[in-house]
Amino acid sequence: MIDEMLHQTRRERRNRSGDDRTQTVRKTDYRNLKNSFLPQPVFSEDEVANIHETALRVLEELGIKVLLPDARAFFRQAGAIVDDDTLMVRIGRDIVTSALASAPRSITARSGSPSRDLTFELGNLMFLAGSGAPNVTDLDRGRRAGSLADFQALTKIVQSFDVLHMQGPYVEAQDVDVKYRHYAVSRTQLTLSDKVPFVYARGTPQAEDAFEMMRLARGVSHDEFRDNAFCYTVINTNSPRQLDIPMAQGIIDFARAGQISVITPFCLAGAMAPITVAGALTLQHAEALAGIALAQIVRPGAPVVYGSFSSNVDMKSGAPAFGTPEHVKATMGAGQLARLTGLPWRSGGGSASNVSDAQAAHETQFALWGSVLAGATLCIHAAGWMEGGLSVSYEKLITDIEALQTVAELFQPTPGDAEAIGYDAIAEVQPGGHFFAAAHTMARYRTAFYQPLVADLSNFGNWTESGSKTATERANGIWKRVVDEYKPIERAGEIGEVLDTFISRRMSEGGAEAVS
Repeated sequence: MIDEMLHQTRRERRNRSGDDRTQTVRKTDYRNLKNSFLPQPVFSEDEVANIHETALRVLEELGIKVLLPDARAFFRQAGAIVDDDTLMVRIGRDIVTSALASAPRSITARSGSPSRDLTFELGNLMFLAGSGAPNVTDLDRGRRAGSLADFQALTKIVQSFDVLHMQGPYVEAQDVDVKYRHYAVSRTQLTLSDKVPFVYARGTPQAEDAFEMMRLARGVSHDEFRDNAFCYTVINTNSPRQLDIPMAQGIIDFARAGQISVITPFCLAGAMAPITVAGALTLQHAEALAGIALAQIVRPGAPVVYGSFSSNVDMKSGAPAFGTPEHVKATMGAGQLARLTGLPWRSGGGSASNVSDAQAAHETQFALWGSVLAGATLCIHAAGWMEGGLSVSYEKLITDIEALQTVAELFQPTPGDAEAIGYDAIAEVQPGGHFFAAAHTMARYRTAFYQPLVADLSNFGNWTESGSKTATERANGIWKRVVDEYKPIERAGEIGEVLDTFISRRMSEGGAEAVS
């Protein structure tokens, strides 16, 4: 009824004036988000300084266990105290201070299209869909092991929404042998998307294969690749205070290649970290600084992102929890520590819910708000992530994108000039009237408000007549439509041919085993 009234009034005005100035497309820029919210603190400045000081003490006096001999050798060369019998490395604060001084405050990540290049620095905000899950789920096929087809479909969905800024390792393609899986994953990202891709840190041979595929797809030399960031990986420490072989090797490989390492301890308070938020952050900070130091020892100026993914566990079951008050507080505290270092930093979203339900939405959105209010540079697991990381849901991916676009809209400027204030509109409408037909409304009604992706704003009667679908059910239809309507990127065929030649040769040579 309202829409009919607006159309009728608009036709009458157009017929009278002979022109139609109504803008029909809402202009948004979700590709380059500037966080307009002031960072919210959870600790005092003195408390943040004490956490930082204690983290340095942990590294100096207690140390961190480093399983990779080459990594211990790098630390020894930098002046750390290394015990090869116990594998413990004690890192002096001078080493950490030097590392923080050389690590870049701003990192440009080059994509397959200049319009999708990203800048990692404080004040910017990027979102990444849920990643690293062994399983995938949707309403039609239920929960199952991830496959290459699922990875490809999720890549297409992420490519189709600007509010998701990078590609990621959404689900493991378990139907592809591990020694060949990195070829399939890299090829999928490079032929189906022009966004910045992810590379697994699973040993030097696999990393070098992926780097060569990046060079071939982007058409750059070895030197140009080394001098610019074209991809990223995520490095997780084994809390408490351990850096394993593939993760330490990943830091070395990516630093040498000039590619981005997102160095992220995964500290769950009460399990792998002290039960308090401050204690968990102290351990997290120490482990992150150790990883950053290794990268800068290998190559001063190597692009690194300070990582935070601290939450708590359910003390009854030991299961990880997300979107809790402790998770939000830990994220805001991590933001304070990241700003102390001056480095760009990542946070983590997600949910422990087993299905796409109210709990899943509640936990994900509180985690999201924690990242926004903390001033995170990159929020990983921002959409689709369930079961504490054991599955990615197609439907939840879509409903969470709605939340991300809502946040992105909050960052958009809100005009407050005379035109926006609308005195003439107020004067035009008589007391007791309505603004549907006001000139001010007619000039703006198509683009004034965000148009929901999933939400149904119809009344109960219309909703019932349309099938009484829940948001999750509507999301089921949306993701299928997005996949069906996916538009290939430029040069997809050409890139695919070049990569297939490389992959064929490497597979004939036996591929590359993962390092563990």
